[in-house]
Amino acid sequence: MNTYFIDVILPIPIQKTFSYAVTKAEAEFLQKGMRVAVPFGKTKIYSALVLDIHQNQPELYEAKEIHQILDEKPIVTEVQLQNWQWISKYYMCALGDVYRAALPSAFLLESETVVLKNESFVTEEMLTDEEFLIFEALQHQSQLTIHQVVDILGKKKVLPIINELIGKNAVYVQEEIYEQYKPKMVKYVRLHSAYNLDKDLQGLLEQLSRAKKQREAVLGYFQLAANKKPIKVKDLENNIGVSSAVIKSLVEKGIFEFYEIQTDRVNYKGETNVLKELNEFQEKALSEIKTSFETNEAVLLHGVTSSGKTEVYTKLIEDNLNSGKQILFLLPEIALTTQIITRLQNYFGNQISVFHSKYSMNERVEVWNNVLNNKPKAQIILGARSSVFLPFSNLGLIIVDEEHETSYKQFEPSPRYHARDTAVVLAHQHKAKILLGSATPSLESYFNTQNGKYGLVELKRRYGNVQLPKIELIDIKEKYRKKKMKGHFSDRLLTLIDESLENKEQIILFQNRRGFSPVIECTTCGVAPQCPNCDVSLTYHKYRSELKCHYCNYQRAKPNSCSACGSSTLDTKGFGTEQIELELKELYPDHAIGRMDLDTTRGKHGYQKIISAFESQEIDILVGTQMLSKGLDFNNVSLVGILNADTMLNFPDFRAHERSYDMMVQVSGRAGRAQKQGNVAIQTFNPYHQILQQVSTTNYAEMYKEQLQERWQYHYPPYYRLIKITLKHKDFTKVESGIHWLAKALQNVFAENVLGPTAPVVSRVRNQYIKNLTIKIPPKQNLAATKKQLDKIKTTFQSVKEFRPIRFIIDVDAQ
Repeated sequence: MNTYFIDVILPIPIQKTFSYAVTKAEAEFLQKGMRVAVPFGKTKIYSALVLDIHQNQPELYEAKEIHQILDEKPIVTEVQLQNWQWISKYYMCALGDVYRAALPSAFLLESETVVLKNESFVTEEMLTDEEFLIFEALQHQSQLTIHQVVDILGKKKVLPIINELIGKNAVYVQEEIYEQYKPKMVKYVRLHSAYNLDKDLQGLLEQLSRAKKQREAVLGYFQLAANKKPIKVKDLENNIGVSSAVIKSLVEKGIFEFYEIQTDRVNYKGETNVLKELNEFQEKALSEIKTSFETNEAVLLHGVTSSGKTEVYTKLIEDNLNSGKQILFLLPEIALTTQIITRLQNYFGNQISVFHSKYSMNERVEVWNNVLNNKPKAQIILGARSSVFLPFSNLGLIIVDEEHETSYKQFEPSPRYHARDTAVVLAHQHKAKILLGSATPSLESYFNTQNGKYGLVELKRRYGNVQLPKIELIDIKEKYRKKKMKGHFSDRLLTLIDESLENKEQIILFQNRRGFSPVIECTTCGVAPQCPNCDVSLTYHKYRSELKCHYCNYQRAKPNSCSACGSSTLDTKGFGTEQIELELKELYPDHAIGRMDLDTTRGKHGYQKIISAFESQEIDILVGTQMLSKGLDFNNVSLVGILNADTMLNFPDFRAHERSYDMMVQVSGRAGRAQKQGNVAIQTFNPYHQILQQVSTTNYAEMYKEQLQERWQYHYPPYYRLIKITLKHKDFTKVESGIHWLAKALQNVFAENVLGPTAPVVSRVRNQYIKNLTIKIPPKQNLAATKKQLDKIKTTFQSVKEFRPIRFIIDVDAQ
C-alpha cells in the first residue's frame, strides 16, 4: 500500500489531531515538527504542524491532500512536542491551543480571502456604484484582500457586495496564504571585482581626479576596509560625510556594488568580564546547590532579599556554558529583564537572547530560530513565562527567579499553564536541572522541600552583611483620629521621607492601585458611575480627566454632575498611584517624582526609561504598583513606604495572606541594599494583624506554619489540588441554569468536594456573566481519573442544546 498519511496539529481549540494524505516523496521529506499548509473546513487554509507520519487511513473521513510544505526542516523539536502533550493533558486544554500559544504568530499562517477580476466579464453597466468601485480597483490591481475592499468602500460589511459580484460573474475569490515574517536586510557596499589589483586602483583614482566627492568616497572606503569587516552603506555615508547620491553614482559607474546581509533585529553587545567573587555565605549556598543537584532535579534557593542570589545564578550559568549547555532564565515581569540583561551582559557578553511579549513578532521569530539552531547568541535565554515554549535542543539549566510570583500563571486565553510547574517538567524531559529562587517561596514549593520532592538551600545573610530593613507599622486609624494625616501620608511617614531627602537618598512608595481614585461617588445620593460592560465601578484618571474600566478598557470623560440625581457634588473615594504622585508634587515641589504602573510603562521601552532614570538618580521618589516589588536592585534607596497594607489583606481569596506577606516583604527588600540599614514604613488600620506582625519580623517560617495549618483545615493546596470551572455567557439565565445543572452533575461524582456555585467579585466582564465552581481533589485521589470524569461531564454538558453556546473554561491548579 503506497498511500501515506500525516497527523497534524491545527492552531484551533480542538483536542484531536487530523490526518491528511501525502505522496511517498512528501512522506520521505517530511519530519515531525515541520509546518504544512492544509485545507480545513470549506475554504480555510491553516499552517498545521506534523505530529506523525504513517500509512493508516482514517476510518471516519476521507483524508484531504495537503496544500504545500512550508519548512525545509523542523521548527519544533521532539522534546517540545512531548512538553506540549503534557501541558495539553495536565491543564485539560486542546493541543491546538498549546500550538497557538507556543509559536510566534508569524509562524501561524492563516489564509486570507482575495478577490480577483474575471477577465471575460464586460457588461459593466449592470454593476451598482459600490460594485463598480471594486471592479474598477481590480483593473489597476491584480487582486484585492477583504481589508482593501473595506478601505475602498469605507464600510465594514462588504461580503454581501462581493457575493453579488460573484453572482454576476464579475469576480471570483480564492484563498491565499502569506508568510508574515520578513527578515531584516542591511545594505553593504564593496569595491567591484574589476578593481582588485593595485595597478587598477591607481588608474581608478586618476579617473576620478575631477569628481572630488567620488574620489573622497573611494579613499574613505579604503580607510574603513583596513578593519577587514564588511562596510555598511550608512557607515560610509556617516564617516566620510558623503551623500547617498555620490555612492549611487559610483555603483552606476561599476566602481562600487551593493549587496545585502540578513541580520537580527535585536543584538546584545557586551564584553565578557570576570564574575564577581562570592562571599562565604554565597559560596556555601553554591556548593550546597551543586551537592543537592546530585540527588534532586529541582532545588529551591530560599535567600533573603539582597542576599546576592543573582551572583549565585551567574556561577551556575558559567558552569553550564562551559559544558556547552543552554540556560533558560525565567523572570516574572518584563520590567525585571531591563536590569538583569545589563548585569548578565557584563559577564556573558553577547551570548544572551531575550524573549517576551513587548518584542515584535519578527524579533520573536529571530530568537526562536537562534535557539532552534543553538546559535552562540542564544546560549542564555532571558524571558517571561512564554519562554518555556522555545525549541531548546541542549538545555542544561533552568532558573526560575521569584518563583512565588502569580504572573507565572497564564489566565486567559488557554492554555492556562503555570510556567514554574511547566519548567520543572521541561527540565525533567531535557534531563536538565532546575533552580527555583525566592526570598518568599510559595507555600507549594516550600512544602515540596519539606517532603523531599525538591532540595532546599538557604541564604540568610544580606550581601555585604547589610542588615535587613527596620520595619515600622504606623496605625493610621489613630493618626486620623488625632488629625495627624496630610492627605494620605501620616506625620511619621513624612518625617522619614524628609530625612531621606535631606541625606540625598531615594524613596519608593507602594500603592497597589493605579489611577487617581477607584471610585467617584455622588455625595448627595451615593451613586457611583459603573462600567456598562462589567459589574465594576469606573476608575478615575485625573491626568486625562476620564473614567476608565480596568477590565474591558471602556472609557468616558469625567461627568460634571451625577447621572442619577443631577447633583454636582461628586467626590472621590480611595486612592491610586496617580493621586499619590500629585500629592507628592504639592508636598515636595523641588524634588523629582516618578510613577511606575501599567499606565506609564505601556511602550516597548517604558520600563527601561523609568528604571534607568531612577538608577541614575534623576528621580527622588518613585511611586508604583506591584511592579516595584519584583527583584529590582537600587543602591540608593533608604526608605520604602507602603501606603495602605489593608487593601491586600482583606481580599476574598485563600491565598490573600500569603500574597500580602510576599508582596510586603519583597517591597521592603528594595530598601537599604548597599551600605546602611534601610527603613520601611507600613501604614495600616490594623497594626496587630498576624501577617503584618510576621512581615515586621520577616518571619517566613511562622507565616508558613500558620498558613499550612489553615490550608489543611479548609482543604486547600498544597494538600488538596484545585480545578476551577468557569461558565461565561451574555445571557444571565443561561449561565444560571447551566451552573446549577453542572453543580448537580459534579456533586453526584465528587460529593462534598465541590465548592459553589459562586459568582466572582466582578461577576460580569465585557458583557459576559460569570459563574464559578471549584473541585477540591483530596491528596490520595487519582488526578488522572478525576480529569477523565470531569471530561465526560463536560462532553455531556456541551451536548445539551441549551448549554452549547455557554463558554466552558477549566483551570487546573487555579491561582
